[in-house]
Amino acid sequence: MTSRHRTARFLHHHPAAQALVVFGFWLLGEAATRVGSIPLPGGIIELGLLLLLLAMRRVSTLSMRRGAGWFLSDMLLFFVPAVLAVLDHPELFGLTEVKILFVILLSTVLVMLAIVDRCWKYLDLEGNKDRV
Repeated sequence: MTSRHRTARFLHHHPAAQALVVFGFWLLGEAATRVGSIPLPGGIIELGLLLLLLAMRRVSTLSMRRGAGWFLSDMLLFFVPAVLAVLDHPELFGLTEVKILFVILLSTVLVMLAIVDRCWKYLDLEGNKDRV
């Protein structure tokens, strides 16, 4: 068994290692934005790089699925610092806060509806209702 196969097998069975690989891609994206003075967030560069490697079949989806799922399942934890930063600005409380809160809630609902709709179509749950 070659080292590439051992690495792939290890990644398939260890979600923590998969999460570290996703984090490593994010670090590469951040480095690329800083070195190349690219006006995009490192996460966007990371996703583009990962999408390119997945499309070229250089990275297997099995090597990323569980690690990426862990990040998605705990996504709320990544937003806590942003919420705490808002509390440091009392000028946002009042009518401005209500407007911001409305935009945040509306955009969250729209994104969640789009994700649920996409997952519903992807999983083809509508066609599987009779079998359940």
